[in-house]
Amino acid sequence: MIKKNTIKKIKKEETVEEKIPSIFENRKYVYAIGRRKRATAQVRYYENGKGEIIVNNQDFKKYFPFFVWQKNVTDPLEKINKLKKVDISVLVRGGGKSGQSESIRHGIARILVKVDPESKLILKKYGFLTRDSREKERKKPGLKKARKAPQWAKR
Repeated sequence: MIKKNTIKKIKKEETVEEKIPSIFENRKYVYAIGRRKRATAQVRYYENGKGEIIVNNQDFKKYFPFFVWQKNVTDPLEKINKLKKVDISVLVRGGGKSGQSESIRHGIARILVKVDPESKLILKKYGFLTRDSREKERKKPGLKKARKAPQWAKR
């Protein structure tokens, strides 16, 4: 018999506060969604900025500690030469850090095309506008993983 005191309550998954940082309040923005694997990024693009990129209310260099992830986020802005001219606020959910950084890249590229349609050729050349639709394959019954089967014995 289980005592009531020993049962631990399951905590709900902590959600990211959707509060916009004060530097972005009352400013007009352009909005787009980027996706990659299980990650979804809601990106807001603010004109006339200082080059700040905020991801889930943190500086993107703090949120993405590895250079590769940081490069994914800034690549579309660098190709168009707008890295220090705009501010970006992102709310990203799901997936891992790699998928999140690529979903942000996809969202930023979509916004840049909305703002300046001439930039589409440059971004398309680097593959930033293409939605990478690859996702994890589901597990099938009778198998250990999506395709891995149990060892087969002849006798």
